[in-house]
Order: sequence, then C-alpha cells, then structure tokens
Amino acid sequence: MGTTYHIKVVSGYFRSTEDLKDKIDARLKEINRSMSTYMKESEISRFNALENTEEKFHISDDFFQVMLAAKHLHKITGGAWDGTLDPLINLWGFGRSGKKSIAPDPGEIRTVLEDIGFDHIEISEDKYLRKKKISVSLDLASVAKGYGVDQIAHLLEKEGFGDFLVEIGGEVSASGLRKDGKQWRVGINMPRKTAGFSEVYKALNLYNSSLATSGDYRNFFEADGKRYSHVLNPRTGYPVANGVVSVSVIADTCTFADGLATALMVMGHEKGLELVNNFDNIECLIVVEEEGRVLRDYYSRGFEAD
Repeated sequence: MGTTYHIKVVSGYFRSTEDLKDKIDARLKEINRSMSTYMKESEISRFNALENTEEKFHISDDFFQVMLAAKHLHKITGGAWDGTLDPLINLWGFGRSGKKSIAPDPGEIRTVLEDIGFDHIEISEDKYLRKKKISVSLDLASVAKGYGVDQIAHLLEKEGFGDFLVEIGGEVSASGLRKDGKQWRVGINMPRKTAGFSEVYKALNLYNSSLATSGDYRNFFEADGKRYSHVLNPRTGYPVANGVVSVSVIADTCTFADGLATALMVMGHEKGLELVNNFDNIECLIVVEEEGRVLRDYYSRGFEAD
C-alpha cells in the first residue's frame, strides 16, 4: 500500500501477542496481492490487462467485497466516486507512470475520459467481473486501504481482542477503550502542504467506529503557479478545484469512510454536507481554504471535535 501502519492492542497480562504481527502482515499482503495496481500479478492488474468483453474474471472474496462497497459509493455519490480512474490517475502522474510537472493536454484528458465509468464493469453475485468496455481499468486505492483497516480489525476480534486502535496510512478503526478506560483519541492532520505528519488540526474521540481523511495537501504538483491535486473529478478529468482541502469522515466501516471522504472532496462542501446529513451513523468535517488561505470548517450535524 506504500505506507505505514500502527496498531495498539490492550491485551491484559495473560494474553500473548507474540505472533500477532506475523498474522497482520500476512493478511495485509493478501489484500495487496488482490488490489495493488503496482503488482503485475495482482488480481486487479490481471483484470485491467483483459482485452475482451466476454471473459468472466473470477475474483477473491476480498476483491468482491471491495467492489460491492465501490458500487454502493458510486451510486450514493452520483458518480463523484468512481473506481475506473486508473488511466486518468496515470495521465496526471499520480499512479504507476510516475510524477509529472506539467498538466496533460486537454485533448488527452478528453480521450481518457471516454474510458471512465464504473458502469462499464459487471459485478456478478457469482463473484466474477466482466468488462463491458475493453479499455476500462480499475484503481481502488481510495477504498482498499480502508478495507485493509477493517480486515485487520476483524482479525484482532477473531483473536479475542476487543480494545484496539488500527491505523494504516492515516485511516483508523477504533474498538472498545484504551488501557486507562477512556475512549481512543485520534487527530486530523493540519491541511497545509507545509504541515508535519504529526501536526494536529482537530482531535476527537473515536469509539467503535472508523475515521478516514482525504486531502489535497500531500500528493500534488505545481505548474505555472497552479497546484494540481491527486483527487480527480471523474466528470471533468481534472483535479478538484473547489476550495476543499480536507475531508474527514466517521462511519461504521473504514472502507466506506475512506471512499466517501474522497467523494466529498469532489462534491464540495454544500452537496457533501447535504449527502452526509441524510444518513444515520455517518459524520464529516469538510475544510475549505478561503481567500487569504483562511481555513473554514463545515461540520455535519453530529460531528464533534476540538
């Protein structure tokens, strides 16, 4: 996944955690082998390489569960989240093709946009995928990391642990309480490109829920005085430019929170808040950079932070 993880477990005096790290690493490698576009033999890479629309590409349960979550996200966000941005991500230099220092030609963007569309993929209940369009390809990075968090949380539960905090690349799942009996305390990174990874913008308590944050301040490039973020709008083919610099989502699963945070970056704060406030058990904080580089916070109804 190209990132780090940190896991805290309240084990008690008589619980052994000796082989826990090996089990965690093995599970993460399984997920990577399924959905990493950087591995040529991964499931997702082999699917992307398919060149016909007749083959039924049978997939693992991991891949299947993520695709179901992806389908749901695509539907409820009206296409603001789309898992077929792979060619667009590479065109802009945010994928396997390596970093770029200039924006792509508008004609190239229009051409690639013809290959974008999550509806170009059939997801069968028999656990196979089929391309409806040969040129379509997947990138599930904005949900697969959250799925990894959820799966490590499930692993810990199966091992008999009820109090833990799982964090992978900034996405978090909290279960139970800390050793001192208090709720887990997590921070949201300062949404500035100059901020350190440990610089906290907001802090909040997390109890039996997940938190994911998407932002434009870590992965970007600048050209001709303009900043181009890695968060791309599936409709226009261009990086988002609506002033939203950070979105944090609290939800029951990190898979959903991860994907929704990305979608809200695309939707903007008004439509984003309208969507979130229509759902129970989902909260968000949307941070917009206004004139003079002033940060303004937009909270859903039940979001609490300090």
